[in-house]
Amino acid sequence: MKPRILFVCCAVLVAGLATPQSVSASVPLDPDRDDVRAFVAAAEREHGLDPETVRAVLGLARIQPPIIDAISRPAERVRPWHEYRGIFMTEERIAAGTEFWKAHRERLDRIAAETGVPPEMIVGIIGVETFYGRILGRYRVLDALATLAFEYPPRSAFFSRELAQFLLLVGEQGLEIETPVGSYAGAMGLPQFIPSSYRAYAVDGDGDGRIDLWNSSDDILASVAGYFSDHGWRRGEPVVVPALAGERDPADLAAQALKPGTTVGALQAAGVTLYGPAPSDPSAAAGLFVLEHEEGPRYWAGFHNFYVITRYNRSLMYALAVHQLGEAIRARVEGEAHAG
Repeated sequence: MKPRILFVCCAVLVAGLATPQSVSASVPLDPDRDDVRAFVAAAEREHGLDPETVRAVLGLARIQPPIIDAISRPAERVRPWHEYRGIFMTEERIAAGTEFWKAHRERLDRIAAETGVPPEMIVGIIGVETFYGRILGRYRVLDALATLAFEYPPRSAFFSRELAQFLLLVGEQGLEIETPVGSYAGAMGLPQFIPSSYRAYAVDGDGDGRIDLWNSSDDILASVAGYFSDHGWRRGEPVVVPALAGERDPADLAAQALKPGTTVGALQAAGVTLYGPAPSDPSAAAGLFVLEHEEGPRYWAGFHNFYVITRYNRSLMYALAVHQLGEAIRARVEGEAHAG
């Protein structure tokens, strides 16, 4: 029989009862609902969590209708590329990223040498996700995950698993159940890890025995690099380049899929010109996709490392925004160094 795994301390988990976040139109989660009872039973069966403690914790959760609205209309789906890009490619965000890079240059260089993940990728991710800690989210993670697990049928199974992972994470990291605040999808800290990613990929970069993705720069930077490294980032390989069609329109090759579905050689054979560093091997994987710019649609070609970025967020626009922000910050950092 699987041993029962209790939360570290019930007092930690239910601390802060008197001061739950108040959000307009929120309602308490009823722990006696059939689906909540089923979740409690599954948490005991699959993870050894104490059912009474889980029930008490879920009794603290509040259903937040704005979360349903937010997940139903993510920016990646409702904005064209040029508008989406404009959210992140601003002077303020590039300047903030430049200062962030300079403040953590030694750590970034060390992590890049160890993992092969370049500083611009790490800085680009944190810039897009949370504006270097300025935008960490406004929902309690408990509320976000409970709302989506029990009130959003399209992804109820996924968020039920994430809710269970959050309960395990709270015990492992000694968090107070009501303290973590994050995105409407339950993502946390400067790198915005969902609970399963936090448990699987986050790194104790400072070696203090805990992983703090809010306050420990070593943990934050090492965790982003670790995520990419664990998902197959290839040191020194290109990411994505603009592409121009020749006489033949290569629309049949532009699958808009996240995973590369063709090769560099096939694109070249179709008359596609790649403007920028690309793999020299014609058999190297590539994916052609189209994004809507202000002046009309344009082709892009993404390679293996571009696909790795989409493992962080399953969106071509997201991955390109991360890449472009990181590149812009790298150019600014290098320009300032040369000027100095």
